[in-house]
Amino acid sequence: MASIRLAGVSKVYPDRTAAVSELALDITEGEFLVLVGPSGCGKTTALRMIAGLEEISSGTLTIGDRVVNRVPARDRDVAMVFQSYALYPHLTVRDNIAFGLQLRKMPKAEIAKRVEQAAETLGLTEHLDRRPRNLSGGQRQRVAMGRAIVRKPHAFLMDEPLSNLDAKLRVQMRAEISRIQRDLGVTTVYVTHDQVEAMTLGDRVAVLKKGVLQQVAPPQELYDRPTNIFVAGFIGSPSMNLLQARLEADTGTTGARLRLGEQTLAVPAALLAERPRLRDYIGHDVAVGIRPEDMEDAELVDTPDDSALTSTTDLVEALGSEILLHFQLDAPPVVTEDTKELARDVGADHLDAASRKSDIIARCSPRSRTKSGDPLRVRVDTTRLYFFDPETGAGIWGDPSSAYQHKEESHA
Repeated sequence: MASIRLAGVSKVYPDRTAAVSELALDITEGEFLVLVGPSGCGKTTALRMIAGLEEISSGTLTIGDRVVNRVPARDRDVAMVFQSYALYPHLTVRDNIAFGLQLRKMPKAEIAKRVEQAAETLGLTEHLDRRPRNLSGGQRQRVAMGRAIVRKPHAFLMDEPLSNLDAKLRVQMRAEISRIQRDLGVTTVYVTHDQVEAMTLGDRVAVLKKGVLQQVAPPQELYDRPTNIFVAGFIGSPSMNLLQARLEADTGTTGARLRLGEQTLAVPAALLAERPRLRDYIGHDVAVGIRPEDMEDAELVDTPDDSALTSTTDLVEALGSEILLHFQLDAPPVVTEDTKELARDVGADHLDAASRKSDIIARCSPRSRTKSGDPLRVRVDTTRLYFFDPETGAGIWGDPSSAYQHKEESHA
């Protein structure tokens, strides 16, 4: 296995379209790094540049101790697993896995040994003499992975390998890929559009937008401390609710109040202490984010008035283990280039900058008995509010916590 370093790597096509711009990433030996972002954000182009399938316009790409900008794909010692399985239909599973080794004219005994080991790792031993048409989608994907594993490469490169599988099989294969990568300890770069996949697989996740790296961090840090509105809105399912608000002084306390239209929420003093830059915004407009899971039907929990929002239930989605409550608040949505990009990515209607109401989703306990059309009172965990500069979209945090500094240093 080997480390991979991208230093200011860019890809600009002849028509001057910039697919990737000044991408800087240090991927350590044995790390599982996920590249994630909307369609067209440049993640697959970045992966193909690492693989040698796409020429680098500028910057330096290093695999191990070797600069590989001009090294052909076949000589980079990386193995790629594609979205399509790319299996030879006329060959058995055994021969599909062995194909690359046979091209290298490796001794037959060594080929047989590697194929058997890979098949055992992937649970394919009993299928070695079958052909791809007789396999399920998940089994075919494991064969494609087996073909990569037997090469014992410096790195695995995976381009949306699970996108052709149904939802249940994707969950199963995610667990398998995680186990296999952990057992083999091979440096892995994994591209996906699915942020749930990214969060569950990656040691670190790199979020891209229009070819520009937005943030790279461990999954929990992306969730807890998004660097800007784009990352905040992309990470999380359902997406973070983003509203325009005003931060006001709370006379007689050391906290503040957040005005959302005609309603207000108390901002605890402890939150202001954790995010010292927030005090600079008192008396000014802010963009505020509320995650669906940080709300609950107030009928189920003790809820002081200064932690509650009221509305009318528009829609109830019962999912068994939880329900999603849809409602509106009389506060304008955040409309920026970032939120427009996020809306386009999920196929949502165009955001209306003139709208005075925001559509909100709350993830609540299935014990809630609210129905469509009922008055609704929702408790907000005000210790979990997110704040962003309304002009730049940057997160308002203050100094990063020592915990996250330590995590980043561990990957340096």
